[in-house]
Amino acid sequence: MHILLVEDDPALAESTARALRSQGWEVDHTARGEPVPASLKADPYDLLILDIGLAGIDGFETLRRVREQGLETPVLMLTARDSIEDRVQGLEAGADDYLVKPFALAELIARVRVLTRRHQARQGSVLAMGGLKMDLTARRAWIGEEPLELSAREWSVLEFLLGRVGHVVGKEQILQAISGWDDALSENAVEVYVSRLRPKIEPAGLRIRAVRGFGYLVEDNGAAAR
Repeated sequence: MHILLVEDDPALAESTARALRSQGWEVDHTARGEPVPASLKADPYDLLILDIGLAGIDGFETLRRVREQGLETPVLMLTARDSIEDRVQGLEAGADDYLVKPFALAELIARVRVLTRRHQARQGSVLAMGGLKMDLTARRAWIGEEPLELSAREWSVLEFLLGRVGHVVGKEQILQAISGWDDALSENAVEVYVSRLRPKIEPAGLRIRAVRGFGYLVEDNGAAAR
């Protein structure tokens, strides 16, 4: 996932970017709103995290210019102001969600996941590799014409891996992606779900390879599903 972070507080921008990158996401940062519309038009970002209190044009005006261009990039607004009027103004300008400072980084990451999944659902996204297809809207998967039965956890792990094809994904990244607020999962749980997935996706010509010391990588063996 490719995220554009617009935040003029250097310390907050650094800590936020570091937290997002820990999930395996690519993050670009700018402290000003003026270049944002052109950047979004030139580069297909998956999410815009936008502070309201910027030097120059503020977050509201930046968002207004983004939406005027017809760009539907999901937008999470950050602000130190917690008034109903500000929330309404941001949402009416086209924001998808709103987070008040100071915020917990875990909550930020959770909201990012929710927003991107919601956007994918609106776009009717389908992940496909080898003979496997995952319809993120219908929450159904197939190998060839045959339905693939997955538990909720298996689905989350597989969706996370397929969304990062070509990249080695760490156990900690997977763990954070599949964990809910009340979960107490360990990295051993990730190993269990990966081991369950391996035989299930093998007929699609896919394998999940363990890269020692780093994590897992999904590969296409080139075998067509029958």
